[in-house]
Formats: sequence, structure tokens, C-alpha cells
Amino acid sequence: MNLELEPVKAADEAFLFAVYASTRADEMALVPWDKPQQEAFLRMQFNAQRSSYAAQFPNADYRIIVRDGQPAGRLIVDRSGEVILLIDIALLPEFRMAGIGSALMKQILTEAIESQKPVKLHVEKFNRALRLYERLGFSAIDENGIYIEMVWRPEQLSSSAARHSA
Repeated sequence: MNLELEPVKAADEAFLFAVYASTRADEMALVPWDKPQQEAFLRMQFNAQRSSYAAQFPNADYRIIVRDGQPAGRLIVDRSGEVILLIDIALLPEFRMAGIGSALMKQILTEAIESQKPVKLHVEKFNRALRLYERLGFSAIDENGIYIEMVWRPEQLSSSAARHSA
């Protein structure tokens, strides 16, 4: 599997919307709206999220996840503070459960070790990625409604290695 992270360009707007809409597909299946109503709602939410991210995280790095030459998803990370903040990672359905998220998270954790910065993220309680984050060693530090705030600290790795070698 060849994974690349390409900078987001203006021409990526339609792709980014498709990724966003795919993350809301289960939710949209529950509402009695026709396709145009669903798309109008999703566009409004997509634009609101983009504006919110731009305001909250002005230094974030926006990337298109490319697997074997195919655009597969998006990754948004803010490295400007004392932590590496994973703002969003989302994959199109056909690329999920293929090891892409694990591979990207391991790259981010390697970066955290090298920079000696913790990694923080928020995940919805019902999101399947929660199990991935737990397997990687993230710990819940706070809950707010449907969201869990999690952290991974580089020192966890060295203390875990020390326990296993003792």
C-alpha cells in the first residue's frame, strides 16, 4: 500500500465534500428527506465545519490522503501548539477498514515521539475509530456530550517498553 498526503487545493472542493457527505451517510439514511434536501443540508454543514475549523485552527495542515494514486480521504492536523492536534481524519467508504487509518496514525505517533509532543483528538462515542485509538494507546481524558477527548503521550511508549523488558 502506497500512502501519500497531498496538500489540499481549491480544485479538491468536490472531493472534500464527497468525503464529508460519506461520513454522514448513516445519519442521512434516518431522515425522511429527498436527495436534494439531504445535499443542501450536507453542504450547509460542510461549509459550517470548514469555517469553524478555519477560525479555531488557523495553522492547521489540510491534506488529501492518496492510496495507490487514488484520493481516499482527508487529514487535518494542527502542529502549531504544545500538542499535535488531530482535527479530522476521514476516508471514503471503499477505503475504510483497509489499514489506512492505522498507518496514518502510526506516522503521527512517530512524529509525536520525535517532537516529544502529545497527540490529542476528539472522537464520537459511537465512532468505530474509537477502538483504533484505544488499541494505539490513547486514553480518554474528558467527555463532552457525544465526544470523548483522548490523548497519547510519547512517554507512554517508553514506560510501556520498560515494563515489557523488566
